[in-house]
Amino acid sequence: MNRRTTVGIHDLSFASAEFVLTHATLAAHNGARLAKYHTGIGQQAMSVPAADEDVVTLAATAAQPVVQRHGTDRIRTVLFATESSIDQSKSAGVYVHSLLELPAATRVVELKQACYAATAGLQLALALVTRDPGQQVLVIGSDISRYPLDSPGEATQGAAAVALLVAADPALLRIEHPSGLYTADIMDFWRPNYLSTALVNGQESISAYLQALEGTWNDYTKHGGRPLGDFAAICYHQPFTTMAHKAHRHLLRHCGHQSEHPATTALTCTTAYNTQLGNSYTASMYLALAGLLDHADDLTGQPVGLMSYGSGSVAEFFAGTVVPGYRRHLRRTAHRTVVDRRQALTYARYRDLHETQLPTDGGDHPLPPQTTGPFRLAALTGHKRIYTPR
Repeated sequence: MNRRTTVGIHDLSFASAEFVLTHATLAAHNGARLAKYHTGIGQQAMSVPAADEDVVTLAATAAQPVVQRHGTDRIRTVLFATESSIDQSKSAGVYVHSLLELPAATRVVELKQACYAATAGLQLALALVTRDPGQQVLVIGSDISRYPLDSPGEATQGAAAVALLVAADPALLRIEHPSGLYTADIMDFWRPNYLSTALVNGQESISAYLQALEGTWNDYTKHGGRPLGDFAAICYHQPFTTMAHKAHRHLLRHCGHQSEHPATTALTCTTAYNTQLGNSYTASMYLALAGLLDHADDLTGQPVGLMSYGSGSVAEFFAGTVVPGYRRHLRRTAHRTVVDRRQALTYARYRDLHETQLPTDGGDHPLPPQTTGPFRLAALTGHKRIYTPR
């Protein structure tokens, strides 16, 4: 590969669910102070999927604009990251491959490690394109976060998918070396196969996140990474948006910096979408990147830090440089439409959707149309999911 050829994120698109529950509606139901949500966890609303939506339909909807803009001929790999998997064997990405009519000469796999897996996909994609700069890799993070009704985690639910096209000479962000890595065996958040909602130890999860942040930063600097003062912005994984602010303050203290660090002002931009969509697990940090690129002042040539965390736990800190001309390739209007098109739910309707369970008897079960998106889960038959485009 030519030394001057760089690899990174060439395009970025995201999608979310059909419905939205505002935290004002949630607070009215449970009698909580609205500030508990708007200020305490930094959330305004959360996306709620229709009965005929899942991680596949969200992923295909996110990726469709990327494929329409760039074509399919150079896409040789699809890496689908999720912790809301629909099958223990078949990759959700194979369904997306079919819905988007990608070439048969494509490798497709699913990746799992809590909210971190999309970053594993990005790093694998960078290696593949470095080896063969003529190919492109589609990396998708798609998740629906669900917690029990009336539980502490209920207010942090959400749903979204982010599609990244990784290519040589990228139009948005050149990914740099090195990465800082960290893994620890911690039970801060998990979901056994027999449960449909996650288990979480909230305080332990926050501590584990901050511990991982320190670990990744120490490893990043040990391997020659940039000093903290270089960064114009840092995108953090956001299980709720105030966690980004908590993590940033922790990193500043760890590095002996003051709170006036230039990257502090950009934090609000990184939370612009997550505060409306809720926690989208593998998509969360890349929604932060979308928010930054769509809303910040011109970042041309500026370094951006990225902190990816997945409970259990695995984390990575790495960096990228914003490419000149990147603003011409952004999808601000489309992304705003994703947020604004959602239909508001009453709490009763949200509760009905939350409690909906797909049939498991293997019979023929057509699903009534609810979503107005381009793809839907149309039926279950013989234990198979049937997806259709509109």
